[in-house]
This record gives sequence, C-alpha cells and structure tokens, in this order.
Amino acid sequence: SGTDHGFSLFRPLHPDAGRTNLYSRCCQCDIEKEFEMPRRARVAIARVPWHIIQRGNNRSACFFSQNDYCLYLHLLKEQSSKHGCAIHAYCLMTNHVHLLLTPEEASGPSLMMKHLGQCFTQYVNRTYQRSGTLWEGRFKSCLAQNENYALYCYRYIELNPVRAKMVHCPGDYAWSSFRHNAVGIENDIVTSHPSYMSLGNNARERRHVYRSLVEAGLSEDLVVSIRSATNGNFALGDERFSQEIERTLNRRVRPGRAGRPAKSQK
Repeated sequence: SGTDHGFSLFRPLHPDAGRTNLYSRCCQCDIEKEFEMPRRARVAIARVPWHIIQRGNNRSACFFSQNDYCLYLHLLKEQSSKHGCAIHAYCLMTNHVHLLLTPEEASGPSLMMKHLGQCFTQYVNRTYQRSGTLWEGRFKSCLAQNENYALYCYRYIELNPVRAKMVHCPGDYAWSSFRHNAVGIENDIVTSHPSYMSLGNNARERRHVYRSLVEAGLSEDLVVSIRSATNGNFALGDERFSQEIERTLNRRVRPGRAGRPAKSQK
C-alpha cells in the first residue's frame, strides 16, 4: 500500500549558608523522609494496552538535536523488541515522551523503560558533557481498555504537539507515529493495535478513518481523563473494565473519594 497525500492534516516538514542553616535543612530532610508515604505499586497487567509518559528531570529538555531523537527511536525499537512490548503509537516531545504499547509480560514495560532510559542517558551525558539523571523518577502509566480507549490514547499521543502549539497539524511533527498511522509512511517501530485494525478492511481505508478521527479531535473531558489516569496510575476505561482489573489485581485502580471515610451509623 502506498502513502496518502494531500489531506489537511499533513504538510511536509521543513528541516532544531551557614552551618546552622545546613544542620536545620538536614534535620528537616530526615523528618520528611520519616513521614514519607510509600508509593503505590504500579498497575501492571500483560496483554493490555499501556499509556506511558516519561518526563525529563525537573521537566528539562531531553532532546537537543535531530540525532538525539533518531537514537531514542533506535533504542525504542531495540528495547521494545527485547522485552516483548508492541509499540502502537509514540510522540517524542522536547522534554517528555509518550508511548502506547501492549506488553507480552507484565514486567515488560518497566524493563524496557529502565534499559532504554539508561542507554539514552549515557548517550546524552557523553555527547553533551553532562552528568546525573536525565529523567524524572519513574515513568507514569495507566492501563487502557482495549476497545475505544486504546484509540483515544492513539489520538491523545499524536495530537500532543498540536495541543502544545508546536505545530498546526500533527503531520507537521516529525517525531511521532502519526505519519505512519495516518499517512502510511513506513515505520518498523509501530505495530497496529486490534482497535486500529478494526477501522477498515484494508490499510488505505484504515488510514482514512483514522485521519477523520484525529481531525475530530478529543473532548477536553477525555484529555483530562487520560492525563489523570496516567499521572495517578489508574485504569482508563469504563466501570466494567476497572472492576475487571481490580478483581485481577485484588487492589483499587480508581481514584478514591476525597476526605475521611463516613462514620458508620449506630
């Protein structure tokens, strides 16, 4: 199947203190550590789509040149294959990364992101003569329901540069999977999710339908839901999906209600 040209979503890319204070601060750090809440275990299941966000440390830049983006994509292909993660959509922003993937094993995404992050950090530190961490702690993630929610994540990810006002159209941005999913440009990193494959009987039809979905955009409520689920390590889907994940993991995967539990009536 050839590439599609001439639609509104794609245009060619143009090739850019004193001792006392110190003691007080140390004591304060010790107190904070003592009362620090343990972090929630990651919601992790195999063969379910994951939406992942990895941010730069202090939201600083992670990519400084075209070569950096190219190397990251090379490492993504290498590590996703090694750890059994099928990549459906991605977007490399200046200071963070979005991925949509389905792992063969529940541990796959964490292993992939660990080795990918280490290799890329070593490259950046060596290339730019810097030291220290590049990434902001552990990555954020959520599980997405296989049906509509996986396609919502496709669009959320590939529309990121448009929401950030970096480009007018998603096809103007070189470092995402949009040109593959919507135009048909070859990309050996991407494996289509079944929900994408259900959009049509052939590749051209699927691309046409997908472009229409992207052109329609996402409601603000959906954008907030995806962002909240990913940042909060929750399930993204309907009530039935959340209940299934909770039964499987025997733990809560939805946000709790704010405030103290209600007192029982005597």
